[in-house]
Amino acid sequence: MRILTWMKPLIGIPLCHDANGRIHAGREYLYSDIAYTRAIDRAGGVPIHLPIQQDAAALVDQIDALLLPGGDDFLPPSSDPDPSRFDPASEIQIAFDRDLLRAAIERDRPILGICYGSQLMGLELGAALHYHLPDDLPEAQDHRLGEVAGRHDLEIEAQTLLYDLLATRRTRVNSLHHQALAHVGHELRVAARCPDGVIEAIEHPGKRFYLGVQWHPEKLAGPDSDALFAGLVAAATHEGH
Repeated sequence: MRILTWMKPLIGIPLCHDANGRIHAGREYLYSDIAYTRAIDRAGGVPIHLPIQQDAAALVDQIDALLLPGGDDFLPPSSDPDPSRFDPASEIQIAFDRDLLRAAIERDRPILGICYGSQLMGLELGAALHYHLPDDLPEAQDHRLGEVAGRHDLEIEAQTLLYDLLATRRTRVNSLHHQALAHVGHELRVAARCPDGVIEAIEHPGKRFYLGVQWHPEKLAGPDSDALFAGLVAAATHEGH
């Protein structure tokens, strides 16, 4: 517990796990896109990387909020006829991130999830996943758009935390995914969709800040992205633990 309440809030960010030697053959690495730390720093928080270890709950005790970043894919429960379509997140990383998430929920820490992080937040509370949108929703538009210029419209539900943060019902976001939540459990609600119906944001109405977004605001400069990270830091500032 930190006594100096004037300190900037600590925002924990778990690292991605390279278990397959992609960065360096024969080695395991933990890594992070620096865009996440820059976004939290710009919003007034202190980004803290959370490396994979045994006691995730002890880490959550030391932070004021949790940012679950983007990552690799969840594998379908049965074997897929074309496994090359997936770049699986390691089981070790998923287990650690889930432990962090559960500890953060138990302690009512503010939580923001991005892409993989948002999907994990949904799955933890009873949501289901589209494992490959071109197969599961062939009528949907392409959601793997160019990282620099690829955008699609976002339709935001009124009376949601996301609407309160962005103060608009419609904006445009980037799109770098082929998986997305298919539906949410009874605890969650959909906060935004793509016009094709794909879920783009979820939240928990019973929590002070439990928000997951399918797009990548850390890669998208502008007031809407800044508002998401500022909202997380503001919620963490008032955490008071």
